Amino acid sequence: FAFGQTGSGKTFTMTGDESQPGVIPRLCNELFERVRSMEKKKVVVRVAMCEIYNEKLHDLLHKDGQHSRDLQIREESGLGGRGVFVDGLSEHGVESAQDVLTLLEDGATRRAVGRTDMNEHSSRSHAVTTLHIETWEEDDLEKLTATESKLHLIDLAGSERQKGTGATGDRLKEGAQINLSLTALGNVISALTEKNRGHVPYRDSKLTRLLQDSLGGNSVTVMLCNASP
Repeated sequence: FAFGQTGSGKTFTMTGDESQPGVIPRLCNELFERVRSMEKKKVVVRVAMCEIYNEKLHDLLHKDGQHSRDLQIREESGLGGRGVFVDGLSEHGVESAQDVLTLLEDGATRRAVGRTDMNEHSSRSHAVTTLHIETWEEDDLEKLTATESKLHLIDLAGSERQKGTGATGDRLKEGAQINLSLTALGNVISALTEKNRGHVPYRDSKLTRLLQDSLGGNSVTVMLCNASP
């Protein structure tokens, strides 16, 4: 995920443009190059995209906006369970990097943005793109060798000071919720890095709850810090 103040270039870092592709296009290109090079393996890739806006989850790839609002986070922790997931979030099969980017461009048009004094096109929500990758041996008809992994690619909303943004009304409420969830993310990372780990407050925000099994457990987390002058 990309983390930093509003206007520091997080969205550009993650998506980029035609001349300078960001993290997501570069990663998708490499992913499908690797998929094509795998012999005797079946690989299925599915994409989901949601935003967390004012502590509510919205499906950015659902055509009917009314049915994509305020989705709930569930957990299936048993053997073969899905782990932490968003109930009702649509998933779309993809076969190339371009398929992924086309979906993400579509989803980005539904994302909440607004103007502040610090950033004319400020992202007012956390955008979470998730790639589900399932692999099994080609001759395994019952998929007994199947393994599944998920990769979250996150463009966080920017942290901000009310004084600097001149925010009032809805903008001010958005900013308060953004800062609360970023604080919760910092608290979780801090708790995970303590030597004598105690309680990890995943449930303090929708963002940390959604990322529970990607921050702790069998996972790797990469944080990109965007700093602006």
